[in-house]
Amino acid sequence: MRTLVIDTATAACSVALIEDDRLIAIGNERVGRGHAERLVPMIAELPGGGRADRIVVDCGPGSFTGIRVGVAAARGLGLGWSVPVYGYSSLALLAAAHFAAHPGHAPIAVILEGGHGEVFIQGFAGAPLAPIAAMQSLAPAAAIILLGDRTGVGSGTRFLAALDPALPLIDALPNAADLIALPAEFATLPPRPIYGRAPDATPATAKKAVVA
Repeated sequence: MRTLVIDTATAACSVALIEDDRLIAIGNERVGRGHAERLVPMIAELPGGGRADRIVVDCGPGSFTGIRVGVAAARGLGLGWSVPVYGYSSLALLAAAHFAAHPGHAPIAVILEGGHGEVFIQGFAGAPLAPIAAMQSLAPAAAIILLGDRTGVGSGTRFLAALDPALPLIDALPNAADLIALPAEFATLPPRPIYGRAPDATPATAKKAVVA
């Protein structure tokens, strides 16, 4: 089973080609907001143009635009290649990667930049990987309280570090290659965005007609 992994939910633009549990090829760049320009060329540079038996995509939370770029590409390729498309959470992927690199580590909190000065935060335990709380979008000060004495992992840690440099924090971004570390049951989500917070704009309410 060959899997194409697409991860554009954060400042990283990352793709990987995995055969069963073996990494065949990877492309990983920190692009900021340039996902739309880099994603397709990065996939094309993979062996066989990235052609796979299934596609797995990071559905978020993270960047609104980045998530949409990745999910749209995954759906489009899945339709064109007639292969199934699944999703996973960026928070779970970062947790899995951390525990794979640090076996036996105590529970952590994964923290990603959430926009408008907030961060997404969710606690995870390892061995086996399991969420220990629901995802929340919080101001950094509130996230510090929720973090407690756990280690924080992810790109949102810089906001917490600005308030308290002594906190145990590790800066990290999702990497498509880390799908190998993610238990299979975490990579079966529907391929649709997990935004993590309400959209900034809401549909306008229709005005009632005024009767003279």
